[in-house]
Amino acid sequence: MIDFCSIPFTFKHHIAKGPEPEMISKLVDETGSGSGSTTRNALLLAAGIGAATLAGYGVYKLASRYLENLPPKQWRRVGEVTDLHVYPIKSCGSIRVTEINCSNLGPQLGLLRDRIFMVVQTDGTFITGRSHPTLVMVQPRFDDKYETMTLSAPGMMDISVDVKRQLTVEPIKASVWGQTVTAVDCGEEVARWLSRFLLSEDFGLRLVFYPLDYPTRDVREKNRIHLKLTPRDSGALHDATSYMLISEASVTDVNSRIERPVTALQYRPNIVVKGPGAFEEDDWKWIKIGETIYKNIKPCTRCIFTNVDPETGIPSSQGEPLKTLKSYRKKPGLGDSPVAGMQMGIRKVGTIRLGETVYVGC
Repeated sequence: MIDFCSIPFTFKHHIAKGPEPEMISKLVDETGSGSGSTTRNALLLAAGIGAATLAGYGVYKLASRYLENLPPKQWRRVGEVTDLHVYPIKSCGSIRVTEINCSNLGPQLGLLRDRIFMVVQTDGTFITGRSHPTLVMVQPRFDDKYETMTLSAPGMMDISVDVKRQLTVEPIKASVWGQTVTAVDCGEEVARWLSRFLLSEDFGLRLVFYPLDYPTRDVREKNRIHLKLTPRDSGALHDATSYMLISEASVTDVNSRIERPVTALQYRPNIVVKGPGAFEEDDWKWIKIGETIYKNIKPCTRCIFTNVDPETGIPSSQGEPLKTLKSYRKKPGLGDSPVAGMQMGIRKVGTIRLGETVYVGC
């Protein structure tokens, strides 16, 4: 369903005011009685036309914004879903699934949710694979009820986190890109486990959990150039939006230009599709998969994390694929960050599955 309450413009904000009655009266009086009624009528007519024109423009702008947020009635098939990923911990390993429930918070199956955990320093500031690439080597998995998460990492004994229990713990505050978020500290045992693996120390890092069922962050300052991006698209602990899609052809196109090909997983998508040509997803406005409908919110800009091998946690010594992306995938207004894939906001919730048909709005 379209959440019309989220449309940030109202009729009264868009209708520009016409001339005040006092101003018109004064202007008519200043023409003098010798000018007769013709001048008076002309001025009143002009004022009326001006007010009507401004009001009409306001209505036009409001209608345009309303229609822009309506999904299309006609769709065309472009491909099918070939891979689905959920990343429970920000910057850590993915869990490949055969279906996902798509909510306003992001992809989920019970308490298996996308970017619902993150690793933070003791002051609550998050870390990512940009500064700590071995984060990708922390591999989560969930039990059949999606209530308990178990973590594995090279050289470490497995450790489990009771996710359901975190919902009963008093929340604290953490920080994502300078924005304060509600979080629950997951305890000393997993904090020590992460610190030992990532820092070779007994302390320094902690694991926190996002306990809410809805997004709470505003649009980041750097992302406000993307006018379609709204606070409801910010997800749990995501960088920008709660859904990212890339096509197999886009990955193949980049691989054809680099010495060592990478998998789609290196771009950390939630949804991978086959069928469309390379980077066709750039120009999609509306996307429909199964019951769900998404809006293309912004291109997915890429950073040095794209160079990290998800299997080894080692960044490419050649700076690839980011170096090659910069050579031909930069977009106006986005600075030095190249684009691969698109970030979406959900406009109708539902479930999607592997093999499902992907449509785009006509």
